[in-house]
Amino acid sequence: MVRLPKACWSAVALPLVLLAGCQGTPPRPDTGAQPGPTEPSHAEARRGEGPPEIDRLAQAHAHYGTALIHDLSGEPAAALEHFQAAALGDPQNAGLALEATRRFLQANQPESALALLTNATARPEASGELFAELGAVYAQLGKTDSAIAADKTAIRRSPHSLAGYRNLFAVCFQNKRYDEAQKALDQAAKPSGTTADFLVEVARLYVGLGQQVTAKKEAAQASALATLERAAKLKPTDPDVRLKLADGFNALGHPEKASPLYLDLLREYPDSPLVRTAVRAKLIDIYMQGKDPSRAAEQLEAVVRDEPSNALAYYLLGNLAYEGKKMDQAADYLAKAILFKPDLEPAYYDLAQAQIASDHAAAALETLRKARTKFGDSFVTEFLTGVAYRADKQYAQAIQAFTAAEIIAQATDPKRLNEFFYFQAATAYERKGELPQAVQYLEKTIQLAPDFAEALNYLGYLWADRGENLDRARELIEKAVKLEPKNAAYLDSLGWVLFKQGHPQEALGYLQQAIALSEEPDPTLFDHLGDTLAALNQPNKAREAWRRSLALQPDEKIQRKLAPPASK
Repeated sequence: MVRLPKACWSAVALPLVLLAGCQGTPPRPDTGAQPGPTEPSHAEARRGEGPPEIDRLAQAHAHYGTALIHDLSGEPAAALEHFQAAALGDPQNAGLALEATRRFLQANQPESALALLTNATARPEASGELFAELGAVYAQLGKTDSAIAADKTAIRRSPHSLAGYRNLFAVCFQNKRYDEAQKALDQAAKPSGTTADFLVEVARLYVGLGQQVTAKKEAAQASALATLERAAKLKPTDPDVRLKLADGFNALGHPEKASPLYLDLLREYPDSPLVRTAVRAKLIDIYMQGKDPSRAAEQLEAVVRDEPSNALAYYLLGNLAYEGKKMDQAADYLAKAILFKPDLEPAYYDLAQAQIASDHAAAALETLRKARTKFGDSFVTEFLTGVAYRADKQYAQAIQAFTAAEIIAQATDPKRLNEFFYFQAATAYERKGELPQAVQYLEKTIQLAPDFAEALNYLGYLWADRGENLDRARELIEKAVKLEPKNAAYLDSLGWVLFKQGHPQEALGYLQQAIALSEEPDPTLFDHLGDTLAALNQPNKAREAWRRSLALQPDEKIQRKLAPPASK
């Protein structure tokens, strides 16, 4: 229970004591108003020239003390009555007028608030803050012109106070007077000697204007940026202002200006949980949007050092590692994400993909089994199961899973049946030896994505290797090579289809390019080269190529090519 200081309780009965410094004395903030008249002496009060000032002030203080008592006793109506009486009895006290006004507004009595402010602003020395509050009340009552007039007076009286500009902007914006709203911000940005906090808030209002009014976007963003740059030159020390400054630059699409500010805050306030949490999140977003995975990972690693069970941080680290082709590391991070947040469904699928890519198909199948148990059958689960079985060379099971995925997609979301689905299914059918279905799915893939180079090459090579549809095969492969002219596999396919068409001399150059560009020696490339050299009557070079192929991978067919011809 809140207890009033004893002095305040006695002040209700003895108002003169309040004048000596009771803790319940009404607030008199430095609002920029001129000092009120001094209290009259006892001698002046005895002259009978008007009501004694000291008595009036004493009554005002008594009303304020009584208002506090009612407020703490849960009697808001009685408290408001005494706050009003206190404010009317001490019109010079701007702080008391503002407090009473805001209490009336909280009680949804704007008319009473207006009466108080009208009385308070009638004094010649009334502050800009009072006029700004008057403008806000007029705006709430729908008296737009009066609100604008009061806000302009507030600006004239307190040009370095934001309240008048902010209220003028708001009332003009709400009434769709966008040119006037922009002028209010332009006026706010002009005065010299304003603080960084003031300028950052003006910039925020500019950004809001640009976001809401398309016609003002370009000009508003340019003004916001200029205002933020002025604020930055003031080198604010308050961390909250610096954070807002960085956020402003970031919101305007200037991460290069925002990130140094965020990093400075991290260095200067390493022990602040609020700074670490807010700033690191923003830096991570900047680095990930800017395709800077190493810096993003650095911040995420710092997050998991502070919060070892942060599943989202592990999940993002896993995705960054996957994009960097660090599959084992990706799998480790994603497994931790699932450990700390078992309901993070996407992590299961990403983990399975990392496991497949790192040649751990059995582990991927187990991950997908857990996902199916926890979340039920889905297209993604069945599709990735097919990919995992295919990687594990279990082609029948892969086809079964792809078929299940296709049925689910047809019933729930046909858009999932895209070129990537059909290509993966096609390769499983081809490996199982079901070539008509493989060709059908590859044709479907190319229909959906005519520039899918891998599918173009796959179908072209399938036909070339079997000596079928050679003209169409060459057309598909040539297109793949045009799309990726330094792809060793596609160059080999082009050489091979030319060989099959009876053009070994043309084939030779492509096959040699393929071998030169191949990241690792490939036995198939040397086998094709050997066949081509043999067709060009270069038996020694052909045998050398076949021997290099055998050294990489034993093959009975190639071994027979090296066997001496049988004697007659």
